[in-house]
Amino acid sequence: MPIKIPKGLPVRKILEKENIFVMEESRAITQDIRPLNILILNLMPEKQKEEAQLLRLLGNTPLQVNVTFMRTATHESKHTSHLHLEQFYTTFDKIHNRKYDGLIITGAPVEQLPFEEVDYWDELKEIMAWSRTSVTSTLNICWGAQAALYYHYGIDKVLLPRKLSGVYKHTVRVPNVKLLRGFDDVFTAVHSRYTDLDRNALAAHPEVQLLASSEEAGPFILIADKGNQIMATGHFEYDTDTLAIEYQRDLKKNIHPNLPEHYFPDDQPENKPVNTWRGHAHLFFSNWLNYYVYQETPFQWE
Repeated sequence: MPIKIPKGLPVRKILEKENIFVMEESRAITQDIRPLNILILNLMPEKQKEEAQLLRLLGNTPLQVNVTFMRTATHESKHTSHLHLEQFYTTFDKIHNRKYDGLIITGAPVEQLPFEEVDYWDELKEIMAWSRTSVTSTLNICWGAQAALYYHYGIDKVLLPRKLSGVYKHTVRVPNVKLLRGFDDVFTAVHSRYTDLDRNALAAHPEVQLLASSEEAGPFILIADKGNQIMATGHFEYDTDTLAIEYQRDLKKNIHPNLPEHYFPDDQPENKPVNTWRGHAHLFFSNWLNYYVYQETPFQWE
């Protein structure tokens, strides 16, 4: 089934080349079906890359998904054109009186800052508070996951001695949970961050359930409030070459990054990486849409 996107969204050409079924509103309204309304708060600097990564995963289920992109009003993006934002993005003040079946809050390259020092933190708190009663399920990714854990449950983050970057093995800790239905007992996923969760604070909150974790990368998939809040501290959505691009970017900035772990074959940056997380990425997003959004959301919001 298709994913419905705004008319003229440039990423459509990329998705169609990959045989992702997308349609514009003019066709979608002719179908007698209630689409899922998914709001994406895109906090990533290169917003069009994140659009493609998320739409690729959301468009691989039997459900019709109507996507709305949202940006923060209190932060000016320096890496995405003003025209693109004006044409394809909304702001919270324009949608705060609506209900959504699902919300995705992406990561952001601000994890080394205290939450209160992020320039859009007050706006994000308002959005997260609204999501508790106006969204059936919120999927929080990477820094978005850390922000949700801090805001909703008081679980802070801690700085790591060096950047965690690579493809890591994870173990399913809670078998038979719907979010991980169909998962292998051990699977891989990407992490790219400078911070980790405060493990002691996490252990003090039994209502936050840890579903999957890695010996090297720590807690990965967490769930709370019967699926109203889902947190993934890594990046299932990353493309095969995303870590390589980040590595080269950091080299040019003279940051002297460590080589992403378990990523380049033979640890040689000239070797093309192999994607080992794509299948579970699609399964994770499909399970979220089906079991925590479609199966739980009311047909008509009141």
